[in-house]
Formats: sequence, structure tokens, C-alpha cells
Amino acid sequence: MAFLDKHKIIEKNATLLLVLSFLVVTIGGLVQIVPLFYLQNTIETVQGMRPYTPLELAGRDIFIREGCYVCHSQMIRPMRDEVERYGHYSLAAESEYDHPFQWGSKRTGPDLARVGGKYSNSWHVDHLSNPQVIVPESVMPKYAFLATTPIDPQYMAQEMSTHRMVGVPYTDDEITNAKADFAAQDNPDGDSTGLIARYGNKVTVANFDGQPELTEMDALVAYLQMLGTLVDFSTFTPDASR
Repeated sequence: MAFLDKHKIIEKNATLLLVLSFLVVTIGGLVQIVPLFYLQNTIETVQGMRPYTPLELAGRDIFIREGCYVCHSQMIRPMRDEVERYGHYSLAAESEYDHPFQWGSKRTGPDLARVGGKYSNSWHVDHLSNPQVIVPESVMPKYAFLATTPIDPQYMAQEMSTHRMVGVPYTDDEITNAKADFAAQDNPDGDSTGLIARYGNKVTVANFDGQPELTEMDALVAYLQMLGTLVDFSTFTPDASR
């Protein structure tokens, strides 16, 4: 009874209850979060991961701007039904350079974590322009305007510098050549030597929307075609120490 009487004091005092609740949540949060800063394998190092190219980064910005993350997740759970439908379960390292990550909380449409290379560029353009032509029952909005909206890489260097401030390892060379790499990725007939040297052989170079002018459609398709393509899961071995 004495204990209940003391507990009644807390229940009747809203301010005291709020303070004590805050302390409990704070201590619980610290116990869970602080060790992550000291564990070396919190994010497992995975071969093949790299920062986004300038064009892919611009496409990711459009993906977020248009709210695509509301209906499409980018995280495959390690459950049989998910793996059989979408592919290998997602790794933490695949979101290492995402600020913010695009895991999502629901799927009105399919998960996009492994969509890269699954369809052709023209399929993506057709699907984004008029989803119902591809999937009649789709409730996805039409994004045809992206193909008529020019995109300017004027501020890509500044954006990449900002991402570097939060841990994305963009080099001075990559930032300096942001505009050149932006244009090079969309020009299969041009010189992409520098782009490949900076970002690796897995960079897809193509005229993504089939038009001579660089558009927002190019950027978004470039981003989608990269998703899930960087890690070679045929040779990937999970860290046994985890």
C-alpha cells in the first residue's frame, strides 16, 4: 500500500509524470543508441558500394520531391516471401549514403530496392509517363511532365559538398567535375572516361529518355536503374561476426 500511495503522487502530478517519463525514455534510448557509435560492424562494409553520381543524385531528389517514397519502399525484409518476390534482402550498407534513407513504411506499389536493370530505360519512361498503359489497375499518378522539364546541374557541386559534410565520401575531383559527369552519364556517344574512373564500371551511361535535351526524366530513370545493382550478391558473404 505504501508503494501505491507513492505511485499515486506521480499519477496526480502531470509535470512530475512528464519529467519521469522523459527520463525513462532518455535512458532507454541512450542504452540502445550509444553502443552503435562504438561498434565497428554497425554498418557492414560491402564491396561495390559508392556514392551516387551527380545525375543519380539529382534523380533521387526528384524521387523524394514527387513523393515516390510514400508508395514505394526500398527495403526488402529477410523473409521468404519478400526475398522470393523482390530479391536478396536489403543491407544496411546499401543505404549508407542516403540522407535520408528511402526504406519506406508501406507498399502501394512494389518495392524498388532491386529495380535497377530489371526493365529497359524505355519501359521506365513509358511507365512514368502513363502508368496505366503498363499496369491498367495502377493508381500511380502520371509523370509525363518530367520528360519536358529540362534539368540544370548548376548547383550539383554545392549539393555534393553538402552531402560530404554529413559523411558521403565525395572527393574534390568528383565535386569539381560534377557538371561534366552529370552530362556525360546521359551521353553514350560522348567521353565518359572521367565519369567511369571516378564512380566505377557499374555506372550506366545512356540517353535515358531518348531525347537530345537533358530532362528530369533522364535523372529519375538513371536513379532507378542504379537501385540494387552495386552489390554482387552472387559473391556476397554476410559478416559472420554480426
